Amino acid sequence: MAKLEIIVASTRPNRIGPSIGQWALAEAKEHGAFTEVELVDLAEVNLPFMNEPHHPRLGRYVHQHTREWSAKIAEADAFVFVMPEYNFGYNAELKNAIDYLHAEWQYKPVGLVSYGGVSAGTRAAQMIKQVVTTLKMTPVPEAVSIPFVHQLIGEDEGLQSNELMTASAKAMMDELARLSKALLPLRRPTTE
Repeated sequence: MAKLEIIVASTRPNRIGPSIGQWALAEAKEHGAFTEVELVDLAEVNLPFMNEPHHPRLGRYVHQHTREWSAKIAEADAFVFVMPEYNFGYNAELKNAIDYLHAEWQYKPVGLVSYGGVSAGTRAAQMIKQVVTTLKMTPVPEAVSIPFVHQLIGEDEGLQSNELMTASAKAMMDELARLSKALLPLRRPTTE
């Protein structure tokens, strides 16, 4: 049984991240490689700015919000980050959510759904790869990059995807499933 968590990174008012997250959720469910798919919205998680007194690698969390976040991330086998590009980078809330934890992220693949203007969030996607690989995550090269995203949001606030986005999502899900299985032995606790 493999679980995919789709994390919506944007938390600002009037954001479009949830619409893109819902689209990614539907694509993942239709793909069918993961037995469970869940949408996790950082605005609902509502983590404060990092306030744990101990380094995350120790796993000695004193705050309930951190213990809950730890459990949520630990139960996943793979991730998709739905992320905007802010000033050529990814947003602070996503960095904060990543930095809260350490071992919970390890040996899990991550797909990137980035969005923005002309660059489609690709600069943010490139920047986050340095962070996730430090945590022993594996970013898949296949990604969904959505340029001029506001032109694709319909009157119903839903994302109106195109053929290229759908094909990119399928390729990303294929690779997430492959890597999730390949990395599974590394995620299992050692019995030595």
